[in-house]
Amino acid sequence: MKEATPFDVSEYLDSDEKIAAYLSAILEDNDTNLLITAIGHVARAKGMAQIAKESGLGRESLYKSFVENSQPKFDTVLRVLRAMGIALNFSPTENIRKEQKEKITRTRKRIGSPKKAINSIA
Repeated sequence: MKEATPFDVSEYLDSDEKIAAYLSAILEDNDTNLLITAIGHVARAKGMAQIAKESGLGRESLYKSFVENSQPKFDTVLRVLRAMGIALNFSPTENIRKEQKEKITRTRKRIGSPKKAINSIA
């Protein structure tokens, strides 16, 4: 019997659009642990050695920082996001609630629940 290989989402994150959709869907879940793990998936997809070089952080420490149940420093998260070319944008909540609801509705219509985002990327 042939042994199944573990699923690795980073193999499917091959464009900026897929990466943005993946991280946005994960962010909608409001699960910090899941978001940190997802950032690790993106870093592996883009090449951990390259991210380490561009962020000025050690490759091995990055692998350890972006796995389930890790708690990297916020500075580490920002440096890695910057190295991956991902920007964070902040807006007052009263101005974005309606936009968020509309965006979530559009996203859910397109890909279903955040957990299905991985399947839509493939």
